[in-house]
Amino acid sequence: MSVRASAANLAQAGKDFALEWEEATAFWRDVKSLEFERKYVQDIPDHVARAIGVMQEIDALLKKVRSDCE
Repeated sequence: MSVRASAANLAQAGKDFALEWEEATAFWRDVKSLEFERKYVQDIPDHVARAIGVMQEIDALLKKVRSDCE
């Protein structure tokens, strides 16, 4: 699997998680759910975005390495 495909999969997983979390909060809304959201869920979009950015950088570097080796 290419880096680009992996980044796309990660982006989709982030979107899927956000939808699932939204659905879960319709049924689970108490102090513990809010604590869990603050501690873990809240930062996921930022982490996913940063990871995708790094993956794009890696993809560009790999393309350069391939080009330089030809």
